[in-house]
Amino acid sequence: MAIRRICKYGEKILSKKTKAVDFKALKPSLAALLADMFDTMDIVGGAGLAANQIGLDLRLAVIKVAREEDEVRVVIINPEVVSGSDPVEEDEGCLSFPGLFARIKRFSKVKVRALNEKGMPVEITAEGLLAKALQHEIDHLDGVVFIDHLPVMTRLKLKPVLMRLKRQWKKTDESRMVRRPSGGRAAK
Repeated sequence: MAIRRICKYGEKILSKKTKAVDFKALKPSLAALLADMFDTMDIVGGAGLAANQIGLDLRLAVIKVAREEDEVRVVIINPEVVSGSDPVEEDEGCLSFPGLFARIKRFSKVKVRALNEKGMPVEITAEGLLAKALQHEIDHLDGVVFIDHLPVMTRLKLKPVLMRLKRQWKKTDESRMVRRPSGGRAAK
């Protein structure tokens, strides 16, 4: 499968609400798209990736988080957060902001409704990292990036840092990375 370029802070698609997915129309290309998304997320070590982060105006995201004995892979199509509880503030990062982390308040427990990769309705009750990842990716699909949750004054102070990082990020293209047999990565 292909590694896709990840859109970075400042690209318009990240600030726009994505369009609902017509599952029947997407179904023929869905398996390849999901494989590309998981491969792209894996090569950069992410926990989640929304379709608009790879330039697609689709309400679709993938998530993969490790648990004690296994990993959970989640596909959410046309998701919505139904409920959330127990707010917690933790460090958070984003593949569209490589190397930038900030303390963000999120619910520690959420319930999400969506379609899965088979087009079946699912309800996901999650807590911890999975809950945070679900909220983060659904925010992306709504055109909200994680720094939008910061207080206005903090965002203003962050602006010069973001402008400097933005120049670096323009040179980053994940699609030019290839997997090594050992699971490592190297630039093409």
